[in-house]
This record gives sequence, C-alpha cells and structure tokens, in this order.
Amino acid sequence: MKILILLPSWLGDAIMTTPAIENIVDFYHKPEITLIGSSVSIEALKNHPKVIKSYVLEKNYKSLIKIAINLESFDAFFLFRGSLRSKILKLLITSKNKYQFNKIKYQKRHQVEKYNDFASDSLNKNFNAGKLIIYPSLKTINFNSKPTVGINPGGAYGNAKRWYPEEFAQVAAELSIKYEVIIFGGPGEKDIAKDIENLLIEKSVMNYSNLAGSISIEELISRISTLDLFITGDSGPMHIAASFQIPTIAIFGPTKPDETSQWEVEKSNIVKQNLECQPCMQRTCPLIHHDCMKLIKAADVLKAAQSFN
Repeated sequence: MKILILLPSWLGDAIMTTPAIENIVDFYHKPEITLIGSSVSIEALKNHPKVIKSYVLEKNYKSLIKIAINLESFDAFFLFRGSLRSKILKLLITSKNKYQFNKIKYQKRHQVEKYNDFASDSLNKNFNAGKLIIYPSLKTINFNSKPTVGINPGGAYGNAKRWYPEEFAQVAAELSIKYEVIIFGGPGEKDIAKDIENLLIEKSVMNYSNLAGSISIEELISRISTLDLFITGDSGPMHIAASFQIPTIAIFGPTKPDETSQWEVEKSNIVKQNLECQPCMQRTCPLIHHDCMKLIKAADVLKAAQSFN
C-alpha cells in the first residue's frame, strides 16, 4: 500500500501527528509512506522506518505544483492540514482515497486527540492515541558529564508565548548548582538566547552551552533526548522532549494547555496564570500588559522543578 501524508507546517504539530501516523501504519500493515511537509516537519519525521520518500513543501505554489507533478498515484492520501494550499494539493494528487483534516470538526480536545480522531474517522476505526514517537536519525551520544537541564525560551507562534530572559536566567542560575545548562532555540531566537547567556555570565555561571541557532532539527532531537530536565514555553521542542519522556516544565501564557501541552509525559508540570484574558491565542498581547507571562516568576518554575525530586 502506497500512502501519502501531508504533515502540519509547525514542528510541534507535526510531532503531535505521530500517534495517528502509527495507527495508520498499523492499519495498513506494511505501507510505503511518502511525506510532504515543511523543512522542520520533514527533518523531524523522515526517519520513520516506513517512510521511503519525503518532499519539502516551500511556501509558494511553484513548489506545490512541482511536487505534485513528480508524485505517482497512491492508495490513500492523508492531509493533516486544512489550508487552501493543501486543498489545491489534494486536487492535484492522484489517490484512490483522500482524507483531509478539518479543524472545525475537531475541537475542545488535545491536538494529539484531534489528529488521532481524524485518522480514526477516515478509516472507520476507533484508535487509541498513544505516546508521541520520533525515530532519531542520528546516533544518540550523551555529551553530558552530569545531570543536564535544557532551557528553551523560544516559541515560533509569536512573542506573546515567550517568557522573559531575566526569569529564564534566574532559573538556569539556580539550577546550575546541580545541572549543566544548555540553552536551545531556533535561528529566530538567537537574540533572546544571547540575553540569557549574558545574564548567566553576570551571575558567574559558566557551566552552560548556548546552542541557539547553531544546530539542525536532527541534532536538536538528539540533544533533547539526553536531558534530565527541560524548561520551555509552549513550543515544538517541548513535544520533542515529550516523545522521549524527558521531565518537563512548560510555561503557558496565551495558548491552551489542554490542547497543546506535553502529551502523556510521566513527569511534567505546567506553570501558568489563571487570568480572565487567558487564553487569547494571539501572537502579541492585545491588552499590551502581557500579564499572563509577566506575572510568572522564576520561583514558580523552580518550585515546579522541585516537585520532581
């Protein structure tokens, strides 16, 4: 059976499809899977043992048409996106069966469950949503000489999701007594990561590494998989950590933890306020004050981390 899957664009969303994808694989027994997705989603999931080909879909129609022309026919096409571009791709692809995710139909549940319910409804089954699964493409090497904490201040969705570098630095400084510290972040998060680094230097903390903007998605997966603790905002790396059962503290502001928090992690905590304006789901604070993040302090996160001891 030849199966085509269009992945979500965001890293975290792509990882949250993995329980659904595992159920699709089990349903078809020995499928040959072709993936289409953004560069980050492809890098994260292309190493699945049933994936035989993968294509990076750029943000233009030329890329979409080029991919469609190069693809053969399929037995089933699962689209985990509902955008206009994905609907056009659905028209261009030859497949016996085509199933497209509709976000209006799947609401008020975790994103993992939304994607899994989509797979269930498509195949007329009642799949259980299992744990997140990533198949690392790099051999995992533990470079850590002692327990290591990852600090991830970024969040691709928008500035409203980002906690403050001063608070992250305070948490990292306190934990540096027990842990080596690794600062993570994508190319767009190098500035905030550098701010944290400078604050750590001011606090005479030297047992840290700043990897923001300097490693690939494959390397990010490998490094996160070796952590002993992860402190992060609502982000793609948070879901990477969840797939490896890394004890995680997730800091939530404008987004919905009941929909995008770390999925089925044995040791996990969510730190958030309970304001009337939450969750606004906006990229920048519409009320300007940003209290959903500003009112969270380093002491709150440290207390959450201590609960794992």
